[in-house]
Amino acid sequence: MPREITAYSNPLIKWVRDLRDKRHRKQARQFLAEGLRILTEAKETGRLPTLLFFAKPSADHPLVRQLVRAVELAGGEAIETTPDILSKLSGKDNPQAVVGVFEELGTTLNMLDRASSGIWLVAERLRDPGNLGTILRTGDAVGAGGLILVGECVDPFSVEAVRASMGALFTVPIVKTEWQPFLDWLRQGPGQLVGLSLDTETDYRSADYAAPTFLLTGNEAQGMPADYAEACDVLVKIPMLGKADSLNAAVATAVMAYEVLAQQGGGTKAG
Repeated sequence: MPREITAYSNPLIKWVRDLRDKRHRKQARQFLAEGLRILTEAKETGRLPTLLFFAKPSADHPLVRQLVRAVELAGGEAIETTPDILSKLSGKDNPQAVVGVFEELGTTLNMLDRASSGIWLVAERLRDPGNLGTILRTGDAVGAGGLILVGECVDPFSVEAVRASMGALFTVPIVKTEWQPFLDWLRQGPGQLVGLSLDTETDYRSADYAAPTFLLTGNEAQGMPADYAEACDVLVKIPMLGKADSLNAAVATAVMAYEVLAQQGGGTKAG
């Protein structure tokens, strides 16, 4: 049976609220996810929170009851609280029905199976949590094998990034690494590294994309460093017919991912 917490001063409420802070998340190796849709999708992938908070008005919702039952059966704890405390936990004036505390996902390069998908997404020094979340959603949509974050990227487990991913955080493996380890790993097996760049004449629709294709998107403001571009097997650009000189990083990634998907016959696996 869920226990009830209605006091702001409860130590557990303070500890969970502090997970909004990157340093606390890193120490705890746990993160927050909010919303019935996101937590239900996480459950469907086999991921359950260790702590589940829900407010009294939503306690009778069938999906909330299913989550409570699943969390308790898995050894976690479900806690009934108030909308005001949920608002404190999520940082939103209009909180979602549920908030969950999850163990941080710990995927490494060596855990990836590059043959599992023809498309992989790589982002270097990505700084905007909205872009990261959108790229994860694109990865889920095209069946990407994973998202590889290179260098000092925004924390994928921040509340903002998790919220923007709309549940894709739980369906697309994420690896955080540095450039040289990624490049060394990539060159140990098959894989075409395709960079999005303005410094090329190759239209993205004219290049051939061999599975597995690793799409590299550079920093939103600065693009990718010259040595990263030199390491790519091919550089491509998306034509800009108006006055803007570039697309948003997440939009450009989505355009490229669907072109690769189309060329590879709708997402066939690498051989």
